[in-house]
Amino acid sequence: MLRSLYSGVSGIQNFQQEMDVIGNNIANVNTTGFKSARVDFADAFSQTLRGSSGANGTSSGVAAIQIGSGVTTSAIRNIYTQGGMIGTGAQTDLGVSGEGFFIVRDPVNGVEFATRAGAFHVDGNGYLVSDIGLRVQGFSDSALSVRGDIQIDATGAPATADPNATLSSFSIDREGIIKVRLSDGSVFSRGQILLQRFSDPQALTKEGLNLYSSMANAGPLGGASAPTPAAPGTSGLGRIESGALELSNVDLANEFTKMITAQRAFQSSARVITTSDE
Repeated sequence: MLRSLYSGVSGIQNFQQEMDVIGNNIANVNTTGFKSARVDFADAFSQTLRGSSGANGTSSGVAAIQIGSGVTTSAIRNIYTQGGMIGTGAQTDLGVSGEGFFIVRDPVNGVEFATRAGAFHVDGNGYLVSDIGLRVQGFSDSALSVRGDIQIDATGAPATADPNATLSSFSIDREGIIKVRLSDGSVFSRGQILLQRFSDPQALTKEGLNLYSSMANAGPLGGASAPTPAAPGTSGLGRIESGALELSNVDLANEFTKMITAQRAFQSSARVITTSDE
């Protein structure tokens, strides 16, 4: 069989994968906190027809003769650059300006995930949760010492507060500290949202719904055995923007350019197959 036939087939297969990635990027152009991906190609195994040799005192060196067998996909990388921020006015909408991921926990099975999508809300029990009910993690007490589910209520009010006072309002500052105001005018820190960052975010696994798993493999703060989120603005982490959401970092102009290139490469690979067959 002609080697060019194999090369054409590998081109079709791998450029189709690139089109799949491009299509997914474009489909998620309006997905909150979405990180685009790119395909990295590498040449496939080459058949050596003649090996190379070095020069010596009586003869010059001889170059190798090799014929490649096509292309392969070496990696599909996520691009973790910052997306633009858009104001929403909802104080429970949070965006990370800089490095870092929110950590959310499934209250049913206790599994934790990382996410850049900060479209949160307060549920009926006062917990700060994602759209699918995962609870945001951080310091859950007024002393900012116990890590757990973030809850916004009157728990931990100062001793000078009215025992019958109820939650009046709250705010979240750039360091993630949640300030609660009670109906009697008392103000205190109810907790703090913490962030996590990774030395190798490419090791994270996309789980859908804007969630990432495999955090232990990605080099988290605190180490793989005991991942420890930290306060925003520390340990290289960014800060939290309340009342704003991070947009997708998909560059539509760039994606359309790559789509045209991939389409032409796919067509050329198909032509190679046709010509080899003839």
